[in-house]
Amino acid sequence: MGDPQSGELARVHRKGLLWLQAMPYIACTVGEPESSLPRLRVLIAAPRGFCAGVDRAIQIVELALERFGAPVYVRHEIVHNRFVVDRLRGLGAVFVDELDEVPDDRPVVFSAHGVPKSVPAAAQARNLVYVDATCPLVSKVHRQAERLIEDGRHILFIGHAGHPEVIGTFGQVPSGSITLVETVEDAEAIAVADPENLAFLTQTTLSVDDTAAIVDALTRRFPAIRTPRSEDICYATSNRQAAVKAIAGKCDRMLVIGAPNSSNSLRLAEVAERLGVPARLIERATDIDWDWLGEPATVGITAGASAPEVLVREVVDALRSRFEVREDEADHQPESITFKLPRELVA
Repeated sequence: MGDPQSGELARVHRKGLLWLQAMPYIACTVGEPESSLPRLRVLIAAPRGFCAGVDRAIQIVELALERFGAPVYVRHEIVHNRFVVDRLRGLGAVFVDELDEVPDDRPVVFSAHGVPKSVPAAAQARNLVYVDATCPLVSKVHRQAERLIEDGRHILFIGHAGHPEVIGTFGQVPSGSITLVETVEDAEAIAVADPENLAFLTQTTLSVDDTAAIVDALTRRFPAIRTPRSEDICYATSNRQAAVKAIAGKCDRMLVIGAPNSSNSLRLAEVAERLGVPARLIERATDIDWDWLGEPATVGITAGASAPEVLVREVVDALRSRFEVREDEADHQPESITFKLPRELVA
């Protein structure tokens, strides 16, 4: 495909994502008569919302629809957010649980969470056209796992049972060569055959504090355990948890926008709760429990890495319907990380 057409694809796709992201935060004061509504400060955490891996995954589905036409099949939710999934479904994406639900003549996209090696192998065996939207930071963990097994190490993997990222990482290495560690208690109790040939890796969307405690237990029990060369918990997960910590002391309540199956979103609510701030995970403004919210002086708002900015604006608008809102965004260093798109979609 020539450059002009490639440029057109990028233009069409980016228009879609910009709509998802909505307008960036802009503080403003409107000259209106004094309101009789209770006053509320809304303190918005930053950074929040889409990370580079989620942005890339959504772009991949949009560009696949442009390149191949509808329908484009997607194995599992491309990211853990119903609003995003429903929007892509409206554009022609079909979400399925397993590869055998994909017709032989249609392309399929693998989700951002990663897949076991057996999935692309099965797609190749059927001569399916497929595009891998695995987050590059998850792919990095996959490569680390392969190298550790080649070096004769047994891997202790810190993560949550049943999460797609955990399933995908376990599927990179031979059965029995990797063991799941979910808690400090697991780390204290686990028995290994060869303590001198261990390594650990982690899921990318974990609680920074919980993971540190588990790592401390593992390194104390197994001093020879090999540690990752760099942090496995992704920059976006760490940054969003730090952003919640930065505003929690100023908030009476915290609203976290994200899906109940989104690991990184759940961790944000946990971070707030551990700091003594009552927090609720909501998918949309319609999920706000107004009785629980009450009439606080300050409400904090953040969004998980799969939640678009348009949902933040929706929640703020809902608050404005019941409060005289003063809106502030926390000071932060903007994120600038981006990931390249697959060559087959932009070449």
